Parts: sequence; structure tokens; C-alpha cells
Amino acid sequence: MLSFRFLGLWTALVAASGALAYGLAVAHFPAALLLGPMLAAITFGVGGAGLGVPKPGFLAAQAMIGCLVAKAVTTEIVATITEDGWIILAVVLVTVVAGAVVGWALTRLRILPGTTAAWGSSPGGAAAMVAMSEEYGADPRLVAFMQYVRVVAVVLSASAVARLLTDVAAPAAAVPDATPPLAVLATLAVAAAGFGLAYLLRMPAAALVGPMLLGALLHALGLVSMALPVSILDLAYATIGWYVGLRFRRETLRETVTALPGILVATVAVIALCAGWAYGLTRLLPIDFLTAYLATSPGGLDSVAIIAVGSKADVSFVLAVQTLRLFVVLITGPLLAKWIAKGAPAKDAPAQT
Repeated sequence: MLSFRFLGLWTALVAASGALAYGLAVAHFPAALLLGPMLAAITFGVGGAGLGVPKPGFLAAQAMIGCLVAKAVTTEIVATITEDGWIILAVVLVTVVAGAVVGWALTRLRILPGTTAAWGSSPGGAAAMVAMSEEYGADPRLVAFMQYVRVVAVVLSASAVARLLTDVAAPAAAVPDATPPLAVLATLAVAAAGFGLAYLLRMPAAALVGPMLLGALLHALGLVSMALPVSILDLAYATIGWYVGLRFRRETLRETVTALPGILVATVAVIALCAGWAYGLTRLLPIDFLTAYLATSPGGLDSVAIIAVGSKADVSFVLAVQTLRLFVVLITGPLLAKWIAKGAPAKDAPAQT
């Protein structure tokens, strides 16, 4: 049975999230309904509220974002992505290398233990990185803290950049309020089928990537008309914000306070390296800085997708890079962790079994 305290805390969190989201929306920040709930949730999490988003709710929210991205895919976009495949791969590799360099530097400077620095500075796949890190000798609590500090920092910085570079006089394209019921049902079916297939195939971030890939394919071929009510999208944005924000707990801060300077250095360094690479891309390719910045941002995929859709960035390029980066990070993560750990000072290296 739900307690009055539990209901009261959630009511307060929803109210605070709404107030912050409204203020950010008035200030023309993209993804205000992601940022507001996330900032409110961080306050509640650190304050010891003890709340958390149920995993099924988070997976459903990711699936809705996957469908939102899929809806934007057309045959012309697919052709563009195919033509720029080598560029997308280069962008991904530079982002992954940036994370590896930061992890290696933190290890050599003895700021953080070897494998912990490797997993914590990995640019993407936060939940998967935490799940795999303990098996390779890292402290999962510290890795989780590093990963979610990075996610929050990326969301805040990307939103600020999008706010500065987006013409607020021209309103962003909005999803129409009146959505055909059959299209909504088809979209929900695609979300369920995409997640199921991706889960069976053991794909990373199955709830997001599965619906996104399946929906993009069906929508680009004209086989399915996709639509989502604004209310569902708003709830999905808020759910992802709450999920990330509520991961921050007072106990986590207490356990990691001594490592906080190193974590902040790692986070800022990875974002700065990726931003520098984004600026370089604008000199090499006919793309704007906002698109390059969001494409090279070191995660998370769902948050960056929301910001990209809400701004004037090239969504297809951003999501193609981000999706490929997620796969590359999950594949190379264990290899990079082992390489970085080998370079650790003797007393910091994990015991071999």
C-alpha cells in the first residue's frame, strides 16, 4: 500500500518539476521538460527522498523517444547517412578516443583507480558501463556517479549551446495535438515490437534503439504512419529526467566526495575535447556547430535526441552518430579498460585473478 509520505514526495517532485520546466520553457531552453524534472529530481535525490523511477517506466519512456526519432527519418535522410558513413564513423572514433585519453590521464595522475577511471570516463552507455564495471575490478558506485555526473553535464551544456544557437523568434516544430488514433496505436505497436526484437538480439539500449531502428525502417519505407500525442512525449521527457536525477543520493555523494574533483575534471575534459572536435567538423563538413556539438556530445543518447529534436540541429546526423557511438563504446569498453588499467601505477592496479 502506498504511504502518504511517498505520495506527498512524488506530488512535490511533480510540482517542482513543472515549475522548473515552465521557467526553462519561458527562457526558450530546448528540452525544458527533460531539464526541469532532472534538476528537481537531483535535489530530491540528494535530499534523501528515497524515490526512484520503476525500470518499466524508464524503458517505456526510452521506447517513446525512439519512436519520436524514427518518425523524423525519411528516405532522403537515409541516403544522406549512407553517403556520410565514413564521416560518422570518424566522429564516433574521435569521441571514444577522447574518453579513453581522459581515463588514461586520470589513471597516470593517480586521480582515480585505473579501471574505475576507464569505465567512468567512457563516453556513453551509462547503465551498461556500471553493470559491466564491477566484473573488471572497478568500483561500481564510483563509476555510476561519474557516468551520471557526465550525463547531467552533457544535458546542461548541450541545452545551453542549443539555446544560444537556436533562433527563439522562430518556434521549434511541435508535434500536433490532434493525432490520428490508428497512427498512435501503430506507433505503440512498433515500440513494443522493436523493444522485443532488440531484447531478443541482446542489443544495447534495446528499449531505445529497437523502436528507433524498426520505426525508422517502416516509416522511411512508407509502411507505417507514426504519431505520438504531446502528453505522451511530455511524460517520456519527464520520466527520463527523473530517472537520471534520482540516481543522485546523499550516500553516493558522501562516498565519492574525495573523488569529486577528479570526476569533475574528467567530465569537463571529455566534453571540452568533444566540443573541440565539433568545431573542427564545421571546418571540414558543411554542417552547423550545433549539429556537430550534439553529434559529438558524450551521451546520453535519449537526452541528446530530445535536445536535437527540440532545436534546429540535423537530427538524422546527430542520432546516426550517437547510435553508432553507443555500439562502439559497448564493444570497446572492456578492451579500453584493460589497456588503461595496464598503465596504472603499481599500487593502483587491480588484483589479477
